[in-house]
Amino acid sequence: MRTVYDAANVIDAHLVRQALEAEGIPAFVRGEALTGGIGELGVFGLVAVMVPDAAWPQARDIVAALALGEAEPLAEDDDLPGAQPA
Repeated sequence: MRTVYDAANVIDAHLVRQALEAEGIPAFVRGEALTGGIGELGVFGLVAVMVPDAAWPQARDIVAALALGEAEPLAEDDDLPGAQPA
């Protein structure tokens, strides 16, 4: 098994796992049970998504395509709820 994604939290890890499994790649969330020890354990590197070594190149491409952590900026003309026209 090889780490394909170091998650910031369990929710992110499961979203990535589900995306990989939807593409037919078996995935495992490592460290999920350790999150209960936050405060006693280091905060970083606890939760990760693991895939078989042979599936890692394809899984890496899928995770990269998810563009996690990259929010697209809103254009000035986007309609926002409650926004008043200029």
